[in-house]
Amino acid sequence: MSDNSKGAALITGASTGIGAVYADRLAKRGHDLILVARDEARLNALADRLRAETGVKVEVIKADLTQRADLAGLEQRLAGDASITTLVNNAGVAGAGDFVGSDPDAFEKMIQLNVTAVTRLAAAAARNFVPRDRGTIINLASVVALMPELNNPVYGATKAFVIYLTQGLRAQFAGSAVRLQAVLPGATRTEIWERSGSDINAIDPNMVMEVDDLVDAALAGLDQGELVTIPSLPDAADWHAALAAKAKLYPNLSRSRPAARLKPA
Repeated sequence: MSDNSKGAALITGASTGIGAVYADRLAKRGHDLILVARDEARLNALADRLRAETGVKVEVIKADLTQRADLAGLEQRLAGDASITTLVNNAGVAGAGDFVGSDPDAFEKMIQLNVTAVTRLAAAAARNFVPRDRGTIINLASVVALMPELNNPVYGATKAFVIYLTQGLRAQFAGSAVRLQAVLPGATRTEIWERSGSDINAIDPNMVMEVDDLVDAALAGLDQGELVTIPSLPDAADWHAALAAKAKLYPNLSRSRPAARLKPA
């Protein structure tokens, strides 16, 4: 990597979709890039284009984050490379909505990628960023995490974990200048739909966001200091109202005696 003062952004799932657009936008902001995905040919094509268009340094790492050795190697790089200033934790998988009919191995792989890899990479980045009081961790979640009624319990639960993780890290790093953001896309036009066996064209087009718009909005939220960014939400006050309503529960979540409404019959 170069001696670029903005440092390098490491982006997982960077070969296509949201990750590829993050690569484009961060390169245009002057960041060097470390692009990570399984599809090395696509990564190299993206890297060539961004080098030519922006002049930044771009490194390609072929890795499958469900494989322990690949994940461990990336953790080591994230924790020890002082040139890295941004982690975009984007790699993920959807699908396996039928809890009874799906193969439990599919659930396990989803959890490995959406939860285990996200957690371990965020932890590695934090070991790099927090002592230096500098850096940014962006975790890609989903609005599905807020809507269990959408009938995708495991995927939604993995994305709810990502939101909680991000919020919890902000509380733990309250005295640090390290920036944290959870991004909650709604339906976004990417290849994840085909890979999960779904048809995005079956969804009301008024609900589907283009990937370029999604990433531009997410980065605007980051620039504005948002911890949680929901790109399609018109009024951020609605999110803050939901948080305030939840906070009203806190005084009664742990007490010495059960609530009167739960007396034995």
